[in-house]
Amino acid sequence: MERLTNPISIYALGGLGEVGKNMYCIEDNKSIIIIDCGVRFPSVDLPGIDYIIPDFTHLKNNRNKVKALIITHGHEDHIGAIPFLIQTINVPVVYAPRLAAALIKHKLDDNRIKEELNIVEYTENSIIDIAEFKISFFRVTHSIPDSFGVVVDTPQGRIVSTGDFKVDLTPIGPDIELVKMAKLGNEGIDLLLSDSTNAENEGFTPSEKNVYDSIMSVFENTDGRLIVSTFSSNISRIQQICEVALKFKRKITIVGRSMENAVQISRAFGYIKVPDSEIIDPQDIKLYKNSELLILCTGSQGEPMAQLARIANGEHKDIHIVPGDKVVFSSSAIPGNGMMIDHVVNLLTRSGAEVVTNSILTDIHSSGHPSKQELRLVLKLMKPRYFMPMHGEHRMLRIHAEIAEEIGIPRDHSFVLDNGNCLSLYKHKVTREYDVESGALYIDGKDVNGLAPSVLADRKVLTDDGMMTIVITIDSKANKMLTEPIFYNKGLISQGSQTARKECAELVSKAVKDLLATKTNYAEIKNVVKDVAGKYIFKRTNRHPMVIPVILTQN
Repeated sequence: MERLTNPISIYALGGLGEVGKNMYCIEDNKSIIIIDCGVRFPSVDLPGIDYIIPDFTHLKNNRNKVKALIITHGHEDHIGAIPFLIQTINVPVVYAPRLAAALIKHKLDDNRIKEELNIVEYTENSIIDIAEFKISFFRVTHSIPDSFGVVVDTPQGRIVSTGDFKVDLTPIGPDIELVKMAKLGNEGIDLLLSDSTNAENEGFTPSEKNVYDSIMSVFENTDGRLIVSTFSSNISRIQQICEVALKFKRKITIVGRSMENAVQISRAFGYIKVPDSEIIDPQDIKLYKNSELLILCTGSQGEPMAQLARIANGEHKDIHIVPGDKVVFSSSAIPGNGMMIDHVVNLLTRSGAEVVTNSILTDIHSSGHPSKQELRLVLKLMKPRYFMPMHGEHRMLRIHAEIAEEIGIPRDHSFVLDNGNCLSLYKHKVTREYDVESGALYIDGKDVNGLAPSVLADRKVLTDDGMMTIVITIDSKANKMLTEPIFYNKGLISQGSQTARKECAELVSKAVKDLLATKTNYAEIKNVVKDVAGKYIFKRTNRHPMVIPVILTQN
């Protein structure tokens, strides 16, 4: 007799309606297992923010139910938030593929996390029992080695997550386990969660072999130094670039802490095959001809503190752009980062470099994800009764649901959800249920608590409209002003605009004196200063700056 308990809840705390911040949860009345725990990188309109991570409030409120974290692969949008999660709740065990496990350990060391984390490696043959869940895996192809889909067998039915994947029939590494995926489909899948990042593109995503040919072309057409900037987590791409560099007898210089760490770990595991003799320190590049050098660095998104930006600004101690250098951006722009990338490109070009931003190499993120024909193939093989598109912006999820309907999954059996929306699996039937608390935390530095949206709103005001501090000294006993208002402003009225400052001071002074003639308090004085100064500045500049009144008292 089949053992039936309470319904199984399935929801995302990140990864729906966005590309990044992936975190999916499967929960029953006693246990929660988490699949992935990633970051999303901020766009230029979030000044000072380093990462955006899921809001862990629901997990904190149910901390005693959290039994395990399962990692599908080692990309930052799947492992980057782990240091913040384990400082928030106790995670008894993390199951991860070999490469992802090593990257996680290195990340914890870099973040100086002292908490001991139990990390257990798994393979495609592993079977793990966690409370009432049985977990197994199947290998997929992606832009990083050791990428897996996850099978969760529960008392109420089977849930499968593809993880990030593409159907690459000529991969650089091991094949995708299509036979195993078809077997799962024949056995019965109640709910499938599937990658939607590239759902807008018809056909098949180009194989890594195609990218290899493009890399060969770049090397063949470069006479001087070649500088390639890419994500340090894209191990497959780095391996291809290094392999071609060896063919063209170029020494390899690795620049950037995250790039150095990723290459070191991947070489130790044999995913990147480069002899020690072919890797040189940046300070030794002067010993070689320009045609004998490849420089691999971080900074493909134009980040001001990344190595490519430092090179472009002339701030790197060993590497400076010289005429004849070719700089290749081997990653697509994250939405919102175009201005930063353009700035770095202009600096590089001004120094005499040839900059390549529009080759097949730049389509790095989508090249690791499935296009429409691959999505159709996986849906046909796995034949889920119910379907939940994941990992993508809303339009991508919607298109993926339409693809599922094309191949025979009823429209009312597909669920296009937002983070926090919850599905319920009971007796092999899936229904839409309640919501759980979700959201985003904005990380500035390494503060695990993140920044409140109000702080971001203040930064936005400061960035767009500037700030004005108005200092007023009053005699609290006599109820009168002792000095005229003193103004300090940043990014607003020019210091030389004496007329504007004088007019604003007169208006504020009159308003405060009128208020002091009545029964008032400090809060009312501050409010009138903000109101009068704010209205004047808007009338003159059409801006709404942050006005900060400072009231000094003398008894």
